[in-house]
Amino acid sequence: MTVMLVSVGERKREIGIKKSIGAGRFVIVREFLSEALMLSAAGCILGIAIAYTLVFAAAKLINVTIMIDTLTIAVTCMFSIASGVVFGVYPALKAARLRPAETLRAL
Repeated sequence: MTVMLVSVGERKREIGIKKSIGAGRFVIVREFLSEALMLSAAGCILGIAIAYTLVFAAAKLINVTIMIDTLTIAVTCMFSIASGVVFGVYPALKAARLRPAETLRAL
């Protein structure tokens, strides 16, 4: 959530310009939620790749056979993406509530 809140803070001018030329709240919310979704999906993929590499490297060192459960990976990805969307809702709504005149005047 912190990363998305910082993103809203840094992009106030952009949000103000978009809203002043007619972008509605839904467009702003959709933009920030899709960004949160992409960040969480990228984190999921990167995390699985690193874990896969480390687990198989450790298994080779100690001569153990490892079985990877596809269901576990799928559930992990779903939780990662769901948490990204859930924690992206507040920053997205905060961005959508910004008033264009105030954001452009303040900057």
